[in-house]
Amino acid sequence: MLRFLCPVMLYVGAQKDESQMKPSVYVETSVLSYLTARPSNDLRAMSNQTATFEWWETQKDHYSLVVSDLVISEAGRGHPEAAQRRLSVVSNFPLLQVSQEVQNLAQALVQEHALPQKAEADALHVALAAVNGVEYLLTWNCTHIANAHTRPKIEATCRVHGYEPPVICTPLELMEG
Repeated sequence: MLRFLCPVMLYVGAQKDESQMKPSVYVETSVLSYLTARPSNDLRAMSNQTATFEWWETQKDHYSLVVSDLVISEAGRGHPEAAQRRLSVVSNFPLLQVSQEVQNLAQALVQEHALPQKAEADALHVALAAVNGVEYLLTWNCTHIANAHTRPKIEATCRVHGYEPPVICTPLELMEG
């Protein structure tokens, strides 16, 4: 049975017509890390940092951004100053909670081999977005989440369990022309 959830949307004016609703984006922790990290000398990391900063500066206002308890927990780890930079960026964002439905879907993503056992936190990120009807999951985690091999498995598992999966993408992929 497919559950039809109302996507997470914010209104930008007093009226609530569809032309004023913003698509929702779940911001996964890796995006915050690239956004707030010190400049890297590694070319790939430097490229991801630049793309993330550009997306944040030019695109974020087109979307309703949300995070979760899990993102807050992950962002708060590590060097205290770096953690504070990550947390300050999302301090006013709506916070999605890990519910029993989220836990059930995350468990299914792992048990049905959409994601490996070691990627339980990644499964929670996907489940948080899917269960809450978030349209996009923004991530730089290309090992498990934004990966051409895992995406179809993630999408199929979400649908089998009655949820429409979020569009999983990197900041480079979520640029509006």
